Amino acid sequence: MGNLSLTKKTVKDIDVKNKRVIVRVDFNVPLDDRGHITDDYRIKKAIPTIKYLLEHNAKVILCSHLGRPEGKIDKKFSLDPVAERLGRLLGKEVRFAQDCIGEEALQASAEIKSGEILLLENLRFHAEEENNDPAFAQSLAKLADIYVDDAFGVIHREHASLVGITKFLPSVAGLLVEHEINTITEVMENPKRPLMAVIGGAKIGDKIEILNRLIDIADFVAIGGAM
Repeated sequence: MGNLSLTKKTVKDIDVKNKRVIVRVDFNVPLDDRGHITDDYRIKKAIPTIKYLLEHNAKVILCSHLGRPEGKIDKKFSLDPVAERLGRLLGKEVRFAQDCIGEEALQASAEIKSGEILLLENLRFHAEEENNDPAFAQSLAKLADIYVDDAFGVIHREHASLVGITKFLPSVAGLLVEHEINTITEVMENPKRPLMAVIGGAKIGDKIEILNRLIDIADFVAIGGAM
């Protein structure tokens, strides 16, 4: 596995000034029964890329999923509270579009100015997102000039906002993706000893390859959760 900064372009390698930049972030935050965010860790992790784009006078358009609305509009999975929380964290207004494609999204993306932020509504309100539908991906691409993938937690998924959109826009990695991959690379290629690997979760099929690799390089492997 190579170092991302040497093998892939990041947001720092392109000119974003006055460009509409659509950033796939992971704002799949936990909510309580009243729809209040209980942990904004994932929002905070996206801030370095957002700030970099703002500092370089980009027009920032954010897109994400939240929960599993099964391809239908379900307001309990709306990203509206995320727009409010992000705005508070940044000390800056975050505009919110009631859909991620269509006329309202197109108009909002056309009106956004350099140094401003727009958050689109939940991508998974459309079943086409998880189906990696080319027409849906193209509709997302119409909102922007450049695509940035900064959603490390879902980067392995073959969804329209992660894979399909890259066929229609120049595409680069965000700062979170760069940091995470460089960190993993360092651990895999030059680990500090002793190295303990802790693997958990339920989806063992997604983790078996990395688990086998960690068995080879780690001094201790702890397996927990449903695994």
